[in-house]
Amino acid sequence: MGRDTVVVVGGGLAGAKAADGAREAGFDGRVVVVGDEGGLPYERPPLSKAILRGEAGAESAHVHPAEHYRDIDIELLTGRTVTALDVDSRTVRLDDGTEIAFTAAVLATGAEPRRVPIPGADLDGVHYLRSLDDALRLRDAIRGAGRVAIVGAGWIGSEVAASARQMGADVVMIDNQPTPLHRVLGRMIGETLAALHTEHGVHLRMGTGVAELRGSGSVDAVGLTDGTVETADLVVVAVGVKPRLELAEAAGLAVGDGVLTDEHLCTSAPGVYAAGDIAAAWNPHYQTRLRVEHWANAAHQGTTAGANAAGAGVAYDRLPYFFSDQYDLGFEYVGNHDPTDELAVRGSLAERRFVAFWHRGGVLTGAIAVNTRDVVEDLRAMLLRPGRVDVRRLVDLDVSLDSQA
Repeated sequence: MGRDTVVVVGGGLAGAKAADGAREAGFDGRVVVVGDEGGLPYERPPLSKAILRGEAGAESAHVHPAEHYRDIDIELLTGRTVTALDVDSRTVRLDDGTEIAFTAAVLATGAEPRRVPIPGADLDGVHYLRSLDDALRLRDAIRGAGRVAIVGAGWIGSEVAASARQMGADVVMIDNQPTPLHRVLGRMIGETLAALHTEHGVHLRMGTGVAELRGSGSVDAVGLTDGTVETADLVVVAVGVKPRLELAEAAGLAVGDGVLTDEHLCTSAPGVYAAGDIAAAWNPHYQTRLRVEHWANAAHQGTTAGANAAGAGVAYDRLPYFFSDQYDLGFEYVGNHDPTDELAVRGSLAERRFVAFWHRGGVLTGAIAVNTRDVVEDLRAMLLRPGRVDVRRLVDLDVSLDSQA
């Protein structure tokens, strides 16, 4: 009999935390992490912020220093790709033909940027931001750019726009929605963000899409669907990501919007788990599967998947959480609201210091704190509490949040 082995496919945050989770659960067999990027596993939030602006070095994003993996006996196979997963023989095959037998496996292959299928998308000067190398190339490109166009006003687009302005670049942000982050946060909060970016000098072109990128060899302009043209010698495409499901699909795992898992993060193949951006995991609170593309989800799901690969049998029941920083504005969100849910605001949108709640007839579904610190645990407790809330008390500043948690 060979040594019990947990193989983690994916060398990002979820993969690194899966290795940690297996060890923390007491697994004393072999743990192998296979990642297709060179270097140590790293976190992605700094890529659109401090690293992009040149305020922090690449090493600041590392999940752990190199000695951590040595200390807990984790094998890091970086710059390597898993080309096949065989759930029957319980092996993975690497790009050099090597096969590794596993007792349990964790898939943490992450996501990749969505491409724009428009003329000119392959011109020089068109960038996507997903990897550390992407961030370093984009940092240098922004420093030398005349005008930067951001295609997409979601989280990454908004953060890159803010960072580029803080670097002194002339920036235009383009999105076919009425406001930045409209699909996620709705019009009222979106208008607050639009005002924020405008005050910091970003030119907003909302409510129009991109028809083509123009240039001879290198991009020099963006043609919009309303017929107008925006000059730009650097374009950042930030229109979302898609989960990297090819390996899971080829292995015959059940997939939908991600790899389908139960509340233990186990896929349709026993002993094979999924975590992070690819996992469409059953959430006991919301009674549905959720696929969440944020740092906290990768970190906590990775740990749970690794522990369960080691036999822990722990349910993953955390509420989704994410954070963002743009200029001097900090956001913290918890929950999973629907865009059609009702919005109630505690505090001042105009002053950009508020807590907003989404609810369905008084049943809370999500909440966001903007420039309001140390309230997330209260918000989480309020969301987990069954039944309806009194919305009038919820937005009354004379009634403390912790008394309602």
